[in-house]
Amino acid sequence: MTYSVNIHEAKTHLSRLLERVAAGEHIVISKAGTPIADLVPHRPKSIRFGGMSGELRYDDSAFEVDPEIQSMFYGDDVDSS
Repeated sequence: MTYSVNIHEAKTHLSRLLERVAAGEHIVISKAGTPIADLVPHRPKSIRFGGMSGELRYDDSAFEVDPEIQSMFYGDDVDSS
């Protein structure tokens, strides 16, 4: 079920509206009769760690110090060893 409120009513009754949303309702907040926001129940998204496992390749040179970048941070007179 969809319920529509104006901004003033939404500010005044936010706690009550959030209870209705938690119960499954969809609340539309309008300004001058034009819908501007929806209050809908939160749906957590699952997070999958390691989703790119086995798809990315690199060698140890990726972790070597780049002399050009090092000189930008420390100047040209730093030993790059």
